[in-house]
Amino acid sequence: MPTNIRQIRLEDNEPLSKLIKDVFIEFGIDRPGTVYDDPTTDHLFELFQTEKSSYWVAEENGQILGGCGVFPTADLPHGCGELVKFYLSASARGKGIGNLLLQIVLNSSKELDYKQLYLESFPELKNAVKIYRKYSFRKLRKPLGNSGHYACSIWMLREL
Repeated sequence: MPTNIRQIRLEDNEPLSKLIKDVFIEFGIDRPGTVYDDPTTDHLFELFQTEKSSYWVAEENGQILGGCGVFPTADLPHGCGELVKFYLSASARGKGIGNLLLQIVLNSSKELDYKQLYLESFPELKNAVKIYRKYSFRKLRKPLGNSGHYACSIWMLREL
């Protein structure tokens, strides 16, 4: 388990952006219409200063292992937030860190008064999708809101 789960800091921008982009390269989803191509990925600290958002970072011995957040994505239904930027480094997977981050974000989403949590993903991230199903996310036929990530092909929703 990581020694520390904490909220994002300004100095996390560069290492988190690299970690996220490395995951996209690893799974072959580094293409337009994704988080890989989204300029906000380089400025997560600033992005998560937005009202009704939060982002959590897992670190161990000063090294960032991953992160996960909730964000009030444009045009989502009232009371619905989006689970965003949930990525772990290859070395952090399979150790319960993702489950811990997800649980923290679910709790944080409730504290921010969300009633539902939406997410977008890819078939290539099958282990992540398996975790989402374990946490009662259900697949949708089409996207909700306007994340700008038009390349995503899996959309899921969970009641809080």
